[in-house]
Amino acid sequence: MTFGEKIQKLRKEAGLSQEELAYQLDVSRQAVSKWERDNGYPETEKIVRMSKLFQVSLDYLLGNDDVSLWLSGS
Repeated sequence: MTFGEKIQKLRKEAGLSQEELAYQLDVSRQAVSKWERDNGYPETEKIVRMSKLFQVSLDYLLGNDDVSLWLSGS
């Protein structure tokens, strides 16, 4: 799952529109749309805020939560 797919999934599970998420992150709706389409990446501060908002780890958001990679040493 891409970063954008994760953001979209978490946003929908939280019952937020793109507009509402944008308001909470102090960005435009277009920025959220761009992230969800994997056409851009938010600033680090926004990623941290999304992690807290959605109550998920930064590793999950950034795609580094694959335990099999860690265990294999890759």
